[in-house]
Amino acid sequence: MSVQPEITQRDLRSRSKEIMDAVQAGHSFTVTRDGHRIGELIPPRRRRRFVPRSEFTAMSRSAPDISLDSFRADQDALAEQQTDDPYGR
Repeated sequence: MSVQPEITQRDLRSRSKEIMDAVQAGHSFTVTRDGHRIGELIPPRRRRRFVPRSEFTAMSRSAPDISLDSFRADQDALAEQQTDDPYGR
């Protein structure tokens, strides 16, 4: 675990663009006031949009078996639900 550089509240106020650009680039900072740590500036976690095939295959091996008949019965039960017809009145 790397140590985050400390910046003072005053630095944050006076160098906000520079600091926010660094956060956007992936850097983190600990903010201090009067020598006390009061918070952290960290970039948001990036969500993966792509799962490699090998990882998907490994996850699929431990997935429970699905009964195709039960799945179709569930879908049929949902599709057969009747809704009120607003034009049927």
